[in-house]
Amino acid sequence: MSLDAPHLAGNVDATGMRIGLIVSRFNEDITEALLEGARQALLEHGAVEGDLHVVHVPGALEIGTIAARMASTGGYDAIVCLGCVIRGGTAHFDHVCRVSMDMIAAIAARGDLGVGNGVLTVDTHAQAVDRVGGAHGHKGAEAALTAIEVASLLKQLPAGEGKH
Repeated sequence: MSLDAPHLAGNVDATGMRIGLIVSRFNEDITEALLEGARQALLEHGAVEGDLHVVHVPGALEIGTIAARMASTGGYDAIVCLGCVIRGGTAHFDHVCRVSMDMIAAIAARGDLGVGNGVLTVDTHAQAVDRVGGAHGHKGAEAALTAIEVASLLKQLPAGEGKH
């Protein structure tokens, strides 16, 4: 960066932003708490209910599919992905976590909308509870605020050569 280049900083003002929230139904007590935290954070930072589009999906693997479709419409400034995968006794946990994270990362790498990753990957239900307003903060709210901060930064940057 040259010395005369501007310093860019995002903000968490969701005013006028259209935001998609994709929520897994698996581990629903946790994912509904993630959604409520995300919604509250967005509303407290200027979003209005009519600009929040919530889609429920079966599990963490389906989050990426729906997020990709929502991103491809060009109708959203930000997408917030919310889910909870709790380790079991098999390798299924590792595969679900890897694939869902890869899918969300691919959408973020497009570089045309803010993406918040609020998919919890924990060993126990108690660890998940700690992340929806407990000892480790509220990961739903954090994901939502991250998505709008990235969206605000993207609005300040020049557009790329073409959208995906």
